Amino acid sequence: MDLAHRFKLPVVTLVDTPGAYPGKGAEERGQAEAIARSTEKCLTIGVPVISMIIGEGGSGGAVALATADRILMLEHSIYSVITPEGCASILWKDSEKMREAAEAMRLTAQDLLKLGVIDQIIAEPRGGAQRDTRAAIEAVGKAIEKQIAALSEKSPADLIASRRRKFLDMGRKGLAA
Repeated sequence: MDLAHRFKLPVVTLVDTPGAYPGKGAEERGQAEAIARSTEKCLTIGVPVISMIIGEGGSGGAVALATADRILMLEHSIYSVITPEGCASILWKDSEKMREAAEAMRLTAQDLLKLGVIDQIIAEPRGGAQRDTRAAIEAVGKAIEKQIAALSEKSPADLIASRRRKFLDMGRKGLAA
């Protein structure tokens, strides 16, 4: 990200991760700090940052890569700060209630667009992106290209300010959206 900032190149992230491993060993190796540094860096660079969620965007690992000017999602992807199993374990002390948790979390592209968490849904070929990878890649490429073109007209200071505002405003629509 530092090199992208230095050479005035956009940053594009492709997110497909169940998230960071929540174990003691991962924390001992500085996983939380790495996630925090990545998130901080995304908020301070003066180049366009576009994140594309192409599968599962889960936990801090996804958030660290999706702190962007524009967050795009394939229509059948999911994005959340915790897995449904983890949420169910915390709320109900029963990971078997993951279906209820998933519904309450509103982690689908359609729900997240309504809530203002993401900016665009990319349609997938009939049956999912894996059925026609060429068409899916083309759709993703066109969407990213369009976002880069729009964001490239902004100054570095405007990019940083609007990206920060975007994340500070998240959640203001409320769950009634």
